[in-house]
Amino acid sequence: MRLIDPKHPFFQPAWRRYLLVAAPFAWAFVELSFDNTIWAYLFAGIGGFLGWTLIVAWPKDGAE
Repeated sequence: MRLIDPKHPFFQPAWRRYLLVAAPFAWAFVELSFDNTIWAYLFAGIGGFLGWTLIVAWPKDGAE
């Protein structure tokens, strides 16, 4: 079982994928501004995972 299923219809619009990647990075910046480095690293890691799954490794057209 995968944590994020990129084939789910919810992830089809590109704006939604980019928003889901940007949100944890924005929250990591908020946590870093309050000197909560552990939470900042955690949310940056979540954003990195989502970025890899939903943007970098996104199934390209015709590749199934």
